[in-house]
Amino acid sequence: MAVSAGDGYHAAESRPEIKAMQKLKLLLADDHDLVRDMISDYLAAQEGFSVSVAKDFAEAETRMLKEGPYDLVLLDFTMPGMNGLEGLEKAKDLNLGSPVAIISGTMTRAAAEQALAMGAAGFLPKTMTAKSLIHAVRFMATGEQYAPISFFTEKEEEEKHPLAEKLSSRELEVLEGLVEGLF
Repeated sequence: MAVSAGDGYHAAESRPEIKAMQKLKLLLADDHDLVRDMISDYLAAQEGFSVSVAKDFAEAETRMLKEGPYDLVLLDFTMPGMNGLEGLEKAKDLNLGSPVAIISGTMTRAAAEQALAMGAAGFLPKTMTAKSLIHAVRFMATGEQYAPISFFTEKEEEEKHPLAEKLSSRELEVLEGLVEGLF
């Protein structure tokens, strides 16, 4: 079948070898300069990535409006303007349905699960290796959802209130009984 340029036919969409040569267009938004610079420089040094950066959600929003959609947007969960998972919802709309993922060093397992349930392309803990980051980014950019199994299977450390550390085990039992209405 002969197809002319005026038919709305895009050669790159039908020929995987051409699509594979195109760079993945990424947006990384993180308020920590060192983290943002290190991750963006590492990704940009890899074959097949074009990386834009933003220092907060407002700048990410502007970039998505002016330069989007991106093949993948990576948002720091706690950066200014994110407002928790509200930023994820807004970014999904701004990126016109293309993948948006969360990256964080402090996000709880429950919040990560909620983000994934809300349609995040993935969750990337800042403790992951650089090589795993590359694989995860490529995976999410294809439309798949990524979450590291180790993050969800490791036992979470329970945070103890500073005052609880000063109580004996018996005092903690009595306190728990009071809270549960047993005494």
